[in-house]
Amino acid sequence: MVSARCQGQGADRRTGQAGIGTGGHRIEAGLTNSRTAQVWARTDLAAGEKAMGTDAASKQQRDAFLDGLMAKMTLAEKLGQINLVTSNVPVGDDILADIRAGKVGGVLGGLDKISFGVNGPDGLRPAQEAAVNQSRLGIPLLLAFDVIHGHQSVFPIPLALSCTWDMERVRATARFAAREASASGLNWVFSPMVDIGRDPRWGRIAEGAGEDPFLGCDIAQAMVKGLQGDDLSAPDSVMACVKHFVGYGAPEAGRDYNNADMSPTRLHDVYLPPFKAAVEAGAASAMMSFSAVNGMPSHADEELLGAILGDVLKVSDFDGIPELIAHGLGDEAGRIDESDPLQTLSERSLRAGVQMDMMGKGFITRLEKALAEGRVSQAQIDGACRAVLEAKYKLGLFADPFARFDAERAKRDVLAPEYAVAARETAAESCVLLKNDGVLPLSKKLARIAVIGPLADDQKNITGPWAFQGDPAHAVSVLDGIRAAVGAGVKVRHARGANITENRRMVELLNFAGPKVDIDPRPPAEMMAQAVALAQDSDVVVAVLGEAAEMSGEAASRLDIGIPDNQRDLLKALVATGKPVVLVLMHGRPLTLPWENDHVPAILATWFGGHQAGHAIADLLFGDKVPSGKLTTSWPHHVGQVPIPYDRATTGRPGNPKEDPGKYTTRCYLDGSSEPLFPFGFGLSYTSFAYGAIVADKTELQGDEVLTVTVPVTNAGRVSGQEIVQLYLTDPVASRVRPAKQLRGYVKLPLQPGETKTARFTLTTADLEFHDGQLNRIWEPGRFVIGVGPNSRDLQSLQIHWSR
Repeated sequence: MVSARCQGQGADRRTGQAGIGTGGHRIEAGLTNSRTAQVWARTDLAAGEKAMGTDAASKQQRDAFLDGLMAKMTLAEKLGQINLVTSNVPVGDDILADIRAGKVGGVLGGLDKISFGVNGPDGLRPAQEAAVNQSRLGIPLLLAFDVIHGHQSVFPIPLALSCTWDMERVRATARFAAREASASGLNWVFSPMVDIGRDPRWGRIAEGAGEDPFLGCDIAQAMVKGLQGDDLSAPDSVMACVKHFVGYGAPEAGRDYNNADMSPTRLHDVYLPPFKAAVEAGAASAMMSFSAVNGMPSHADEELLGAILGDVLKVSDFDGIPELIAHGLGDEAGRIDESDPLQTLSERSLRAGVQMDMMGKGFITRLEKALAEGRVSQAQIDGACRAVLEAKYKLGLFADPFARFDAERAKRDVLAPEYAVAARETAAESCVLLKNDGVLPLSKKLARIAVIGPLADDQKNITGPWAFQGDPAHAVSVLDGIRAAVGAGVKVRHARGANITENRRMVELLNFAGPKVDIDPRPPAEMMAQAVALAQDSDVVVAVLGEAAEMSGEAASRLDIGIPDNQRDLLKALVATGKPVVLVLMHGRPLTLPWENDHVPAILATWFGGHQAGHAIADLLFGDKVPSGKLTTSWPHHVGQVPIPYDRATTGRPGNPKEDPGKYTTRCYLDGSSEPLFPFGFGLSYTSFAYGAIVADKTELQGDEVLTVTVPVTNAGRVSGQEIVQLYLTDPVASRVRPAKQLRGYVKLPLQPGETKTARFTLTTADLEFHDGQLNRIWEPGRFVIGVGPNSRDLQSLQIHWSR
């Protein structure tokens, strides 16, 4: 059993209004194709002409169609369907030959040229033509790519997007991405990543929704609904693939691909809920994790795959099955074929429930032998093949495999102007104002503005990691955004001031997919002196500092999660000029900023904001937009505090938070604070919000009663703004040690100056539930504390009692 939210029963009533009015629209198109009909007639499967998505045909019709198709298939063709290979465009002759021979069920884009699905529908059409018109049975292909935060129109990275706390915005950006990807011929995207991330050293924290499973569930569902739309078979929809199942976001030491070890209750209470939520929302596929959790890689975890993912198409990660060899895994009895370990592990993965092998080549080359020798069954092979075929059926590929190859739609749906508008709005709402000592917003009447930093005039890194499909030429730099905002009447000047990093080996690693980072040949002292001189001759300094795009993302773990030392030296020199300094951060993870917080008067976390980030940042700097984003991760003072999630469990010897932690308490570091620098849910505005008293409609509840909690919120400032009001629950006495607090609701309130609105939350016993030692989902009667406020730290509270 999962919580009401993860079952999709309570999102709207708990999160209130969050819409932005920029949702995508479906483009209607016919779902028949004469060439496809000819293929199916040729193979005596005329039912293929009438096959539609699940919304247009009953399960009985689908089963009859798939039964008829599978009856025609040879063993080799069935194994071909569960074989997923990679290619660039144009698709190579060797891959086309395998497609014609029925040895390929799907093709995913490679990274070498990054051309897959970005050059119009004609680029991928030859592969689908080979499958449909040139293979024996004419079974269409799955065509996939990693569409993480937009396709050719690049939106903010997922971690930034989560800081909007706006599910309609999340859904809308996913819908835009689906329309663009499908217009290029893609029908499958490896998104969303729903891994909970609590260690900012881990680079892929940039791809998820942060540290909280409650919010993560909502975002997982919004992403799935946006990508798959109302009808998965529609030409402008794509199949979502939730990843990485499971616990990939909890690697030891924050090192990507590293294993995780945690209690079963933590796994079920924290890391599994977003996957359950995605499945509940209709996610049609899921990808396994490279890592092992509690000693078991997900590619071999039969228990979890069946219990959580059910009928979802289960695909390995890239080369994930052969990598089980390096894990030291054998079969269920600990044995392995030493002469051919891939034989053993391909068999075990199939038995565990993996249904499609991404680039491992084990299913296509090893399972025939395994079947002949009785180590896998025909039913297991048929089950995997049928799962792939069923996904294709739901996508409408049997009805019309070329519905997503519409050149006219591509002209409308790729880089559409409405996407740019939405990208700019979304980037602005993703930014989080961390500090403001009255410097912001800036006046557009300033005479001289210095825009300084290695990322200030950058178009290649501002879009962030996993933006391979986006053209940097379309990106707006911070410098260009500021110049556009103030016009020709203000002198806006730029100096680089420093390199992104002086580490030449790191630069090589950051440029693995093309040049994004360079090292200026000038001496660092010369660059800094130029920047300082420019700052001294300016009214205000905007310092744009932080990470290169590939300093976050896959295989981008960092030991030091601060601004690189050479950039911090530049910042110190700029602050020393005495000029007002605004620090604009570009980054994909929480950063450690103790010096910055103490010395810089204004800090704006802008993440990697996508193609329109420069305009969006300028909108905020000059007050055309008011910051409203709130953090979805806790930001530590120092990397030594990691992990530091807000919902950490209560402990013995907690110490008094109002006193010096001293010794012999769990708050004690001899050399610093144990509290985060910026707590989960934190974010400032250009206005101020006054909270009235929190009120519960009842303080004694029983059984299935519903609790309503309200709090009036007033915009006490002079400009309009949006406040994200948050509700947290504490279970102070339980049969197991519980988190000190847990997010259980949020409302985003737009407020005009002087306006008051009431944030309203409802809770049921589902919000009290947790897993006991036997992994049963339970709730226990007793006293509960309800806290409401602007972030997880600054709460007012009341107590209620809930009995059976």
